[in-house]
Amino acid sequence: MTHRFRMSLLAAGSAAVLALAACSSSGGKQTEDEPANAGAATTPRMTIAFITHSGPGDTFWDLVRKGAEDAAKKDNVDLQYQADPDGPGQANLVQSAVDKKVDGIAVTLAKPDAMKANVTKAVQAGVPVVALNGGIDAWQSMGVLNYFGQDERIAGRAAGQKLTTEGAKKALCVIHEQGNVGLDARCDGAKETFPNIEKIYVTGTDMPGVQAAITSKLQQDKAIDRVLTLGAPFAMASVQSVKDAASQAKISTFDTNKELVGAIKSGQVTWAVDQQPYLQGYLAVDSLWLYKTNGNTIGGGQATLTGPAFIDSGNVSAVEQYANNGKR
Repeated sequence: MTHRFRMSLLAAGSAAVLALAACSSSGGKQTEDEPANAGAATTPRMTIAFITHSGPGDTFWDLVRKGAEDAAKKDNVDLQYQADPDGPGQANLVQSAVDKKVDGIAVTLAKPDAMKANVTKAVQAGVPVVALNGGIDAWQSMGVLNYFGQDERIAGRAAGQKLTTEGAKKALCVIHEQGNVGLDARCDGAKETFPNIEKIYVTGTDMPGVQAAITSKLQQDKAIDRVLTLGAPFAMASVQSVKDAASQAKISTFDTNKELVGAIKSGQVTWAVDQQPYLQGYLAVDSLWLYKTNGNTIGGGQATLTGPAFIDSGNVSAVEQYANNGKR
């Protein structure tokens, strides 16, 4: 079953996606005081634990959470959002949610080895679980119902191909969270289609350290003409690093936020790979509501892909208004 067909099934089965489509780049912008989704569900109140591996200050997760909260408002859901960048810590949050007898769990699986035991326990305890954003190669083995996100290796290949098409010579791929299988997959995928790429590991929660590490690398290796970051905040740090290193390197990234969209528009960043984090959060919550209220499952046993797509100077204006609303 193709991704396009799966998403069409979802649109037919969920008013949430119809509402989302109404605010797409081809639709009209909602007013600031208009609810994200008209009308709330009359189904019984349910509690969903939403557990991510978000680190402090990473704006990507603000977009995921916004999507989850909008779906929760529509679906009459008590959303309990929690995060821990440490794998065992995140796993403990899953166990706590089971102990609280929540009605469903949405969880990221960026560190699947740490998560597997407790996610499997949740499923065995009868708690429906959906995955998003990380763990596309691991979710099925844990008994998870659905997965919403992009295939990071495919996204990486697309980024590498774009670098090749642009005539890049050497790229630096900046990994901001060691042990995150999805981030490594992005760089590894990029290397498949653009072989001359070097990884550098930084601590994403230490932005001055990130900036300093990239600056140092650019000063050491003048052959680097592309910096590929894996999150919008790190692309913005790279803008300053390029200046500090007196480098001519161009910057590209995965993922967006309001500031990053502005940087693409101004030419500071060439392009971003977009996986639609708002959509990941929205679909994760809405799919659990559909499952609990109507027995629906999405994807036919396959991942429901939300990316990749490219945002560059040619189409950035089409998503700018949504970025300003905190949804892209």
